[in-house]
Amino acid sequence: MRTSSTGSVPTAAVDVAAVQRRTVGVLSGGVALGGLGVTVGITVGGLLARDVAGTDSASGLGQTAGVLGAAVIAVPLARISDRAGRRAGLAVGYAVAVLGAVLAVEAAAMSSLPLLLLGLFAFGSATACSLQARYAAADLAVPERRGRALSLVVWATTVGSVVGPNLAGPGADLGRRLGLPPLGGAFVVSAVVFAMVAAVLLVLLRPDPLLLARRMGGTGAEPRARGATGAAVRAVWATPGGRLGLTAVVVSHSVMVGVMVMTPVHMGHAGGAPETTLRVIGLVISVHVAGMYLFSPLVGILADRAGRAATVAVGGVLLLAAAALAGTAPPGAAVQLGAGLLLLGLGWSCGLIAGSTLVTESVSAAVRPTAQGATDLLMGLGAALAGLAGGPLLAVGGFSLVTAVSAALVLPLAVVWVRARTAVSAPGRF
Repeated sequence: MRTSSTGSVPTAAVDVAAVQRRTVGVLSGGVALGGLGVTVGITVGGLLARDVAGTDSASGLGQTAGVLGAAVIAVPLARISDRAGRRAGLAVGYAVAVLGAVLAVEAAAMSSLPLLLLGLFAFGSATACSLQARYAAADLAVPERRGRALSLVVWATTVGSVVGPNLAGPGADLGRRLGLPPLGGAFVVSAVVFAMVAAVLLVLLRPDPLLLARRMGGTGAEPRARGATGAAVRAVWATPGGRLGLTAVVVSHSVMVGVMVMTPVHMGHAGGAPETTLRVIGLVISVHVAGMYLFSPLVGILADRAGRAATVAVGGVLLLAAAALAGTAPPGAAVQLGAGLLLLGLGWSCGLIAGSTLVTESVSAAVRPTAQGATDLLMGLGAALAGLAGGPLLAVGGFSLVTAVSAALVLPLAVVWVRARTAVSAPGRF
């Protein structure tokens, strides 16, 4: 039990372990439900953009809007969390995602690409929330269990995210019943889900983990001057662990998005009945999402026991294997594509969990939300560029070129990994 004389709540009477268990439980439940809404949108967002614009290149543009939204919105959400706590930041983020889903429904009805891109941008706020929830799980965690605490919230996304893509078909049926284009129905489901998650977090995420951690540490939020985000990135980059963590998160997410967003479009070239194709795509994306989240507790244990750097290395190897396997699969090879995307998800999980833990440990609690938000901004911007390039790359050289370019992004991670390991004489959990 920890004590502090700072703050309005007497922390001497707080059972920190109990609060941490409750916090992880509430975050896990919210992220699990929110993951359903996110992956329904991810599955059909690119396809809807393609239908509205009438070109495959627009599918990459649609997915990029969502990824870019997640990146840009991460910074203001981190600032809200910094000032008012994780509960406020996450609730506001999911409210913005509700607005985005509603705009996407309107765009589908009006067949408006600009409105759809705006909606998908705001929709990306839900992804930003699910990513920032992992940091909230680490606020009260002891160092030797920080990787596992973070990974448990990542794992919770499995429930909604695996089910979500398979709701694309029922969502299409709902869209028809509401008089919408079939793909627009999925975003109705997402809007309802995000509203529920915002309400759950507002009611149940008490006490706020970040605010409690600061009170127990005798600190508060530091005044944020202009350029605070840049200063936070520099603080992360100042340590070998921070450099490796930031690079691992950015590269892993960029490679994953670069390959994943073009997979449904690639599979759509196989022909066949649209309903059947959509269901097969949903199954492949479900396998991919399972790879991202299902094994994350094991990844967290690996990061805590074998070390963060070793886990990052495993992730890099898996990303390369995934690109090779998926990149050689023809559009109709659902099994091979599913296997490739499973490895892609596993590689992402290793890089994200170990990298996020390193970022969290590289800065003090007072500036941690700003540093974490800045990390997610860079992660999202990298993924947005990868998604934006996907459409033109697919048009020029096919899916194999998409995967080859994505795999090449692992090279800078390897360079930073070697330098970080050389700079740390006694790695320990590092």
